[in-house]
Amino acid sequence: MKSGFEKMVLQKNKKKGRYEDETRRKSTRFLVTINIMGSAGPIRFVVNEKEVVSGVIETALKSYAREGRLPVLGFDATNFFLYCANAGFDAVSPLEAIGSFGVRNFVLCKKQVYSSKTVPQSELVSQKSSGGWKAWLNKSLGLKILSH
Repeated sequence: MKSGFEKMVLQKNKKKGRYEDETRRKSTRFLVTINIMGSAGPIRFVVNEKEVVSGVIETALKSYAREGRLPVLGFDATNFFLYCANAGFDAVSPLEAIGSFGVRNFVLCKKQVYSSKTVPQSELVSQKSSGGWKAWLNKSLGLKILSH
């Protein structure tokens, strides 16, 4: 037969265990690793599995800036795509929950912005090989580098 004190301890333990299970069900957190294109190393931080991808991108950009990493990326999450590191070539939707993908490793890439003045990438490659580095640099930077 259990004493009154033992019963009270068992009841507290049951309540505590039940409370811990409920909080775990509500918010499962995990460590994500985000490799940023052009950066020296990955950013790692803990996220809630229900957090949307756009929020994760914002957190990654803030962490990146706080650490003083280069190149400077800015803070606008709409300028970036997040990809699963081990999955296909499609970017993840910014409105989906980060935990719905079943992966923990991601790659963050800046969206390519083309203005009407820029030449498509395929034309740059062909001109680069025919004109040499000085011609490419002149065109890219708008400078004049004179040859001897």
